Amino acid sequence: MESINAKYVSQKISKTKWRPVSHSDLQLPEIFATGSWDNEDNRISIWSIGSNLSTGMEDGFEGDPQLLCEHKHDGDVLDLQFLDQDRIVTASSTGAVTIFRHHQNSQVLAFEFLLVDPEVLLVQTISVSQLWARAHRYPCDNAPCTGVVCSSPEIVTVGEDGRIVVFRADQEGVVRVIENADSSTIHAVTYLRTTEILTVNSIGQLKLWDFRQQSNSPSQILSLSGDRVPLHCVDRHPNQQHIVATGGQDGMLCVWDVRQGNTPFSLMEAHTAEMWEVHFHPTNPDHLFTCSEDGSLLHWETSSHSDMPSFLQGGRNSSMVSRSAMAPAGGKQPLISAWLSGDSSKGRLETTHMLPSQTLSVNSLDVLGPCLVCGTDGEAIFVNRQVPV
Repeated sequence: MESINAKYVSQKISKTKWRPVSHSDLQLPEIFATGSWDNEDNRISIWSIGSNLSTGMEDGFEGDPQLLCEHKHDGDVLDLQFLDQDRIVTASSTGAVTIFRHHQNSQVLAFEFLLVDPEVLLVQTISVSQLWARAHRYPCDNAPCTGVVCSSPEIVTVGEDGRIVVFRADQEGVVRVIENADSSTIHAVTYLRTTEILTVNSIGQLKLWDFRQQSNSPSQILSLSGDRVPLHCVDRHPNQQHIVATGGQDGMLCVWDVRQGNTPFSLMEAHTAEMWEVHFHPTNPDHLFTCSEDGSLLHWETSSHSDMPSFLQGGRNSSMVSRSAMAPAGGKQPLISAWLSGDSSKGRLETTHMLPSQTLSVNSLDVLGPCLVCGTDGEAIFVNRQVPV
């Protein structure tokens, strides 16, 4: 636990996301964004854990997240994604979709007692770059925009209104709308491939959509058998796109193989309350992370350990893939993923609690390299820069 830094921020954190880093320069993530919810004034904020911070910033222990800049956000931030290094897309409870731009070197004039010439200072600011005010709506009211996914310049959003909306960051209008994509709330969305997305809804369904087709119907529907337990989150295996993980109201971790069957491949008891987010590690997907209303954040690790160096042992990790995604020597077929190795795989999963004892909901997490960040209803941000992956 000594590697965890906690920052109390006087706002409930609903979403958090690392700013992407360039694979070419092998740098570690330093900047992340957060969004708040259920506050009188909600905000989108940019934070740094870098060591090159100005000494004029607020006091804090080494490694503590330091606030760089923030901007008022209308409504709760229900999702947040980086479009690129400088732009962030948010989904609002008001139904709005907003692109914010992070200006890292804004110039301001500073006066000292008005006795000397003004000095030009470089500061960091956020501004609204693009706004679609009623992207999601009912006939007579706004509908919360519940999820967003980006593949620059394309942006895809989903909402409580059951609509899927496609935007481009370089266009003011809407590119495409699937009006009646779902009769229930769509809770989350992710890309499966360049032209395909996955959505999860409030009746336990996972739907695949192929944008190459003009049809407004999903190309495939998978669902939980038995009770229609709402699914809240979804993530795709970064190397094997047919493997998908979801979590929902019952706290169960579900792993799906979208090539085979229409039900989950495996279900594992993860949390005692709603699971809010699930994420495969982007470059070492034998590691997976989940967080929940029950106040816990779990690190799941399969036993298919690779001989390759970890993030802590080696520097050149941008091309690292799990052994399960690599073809065996002399073999024609890739090894089966550790996540799809049958019921016995449950016995080969190691689960670790990543946070000290918590009582309030952990709403969001993100992991990049050896760095993990999460936000909570306890008005705290936790950062771990030594995740063992």
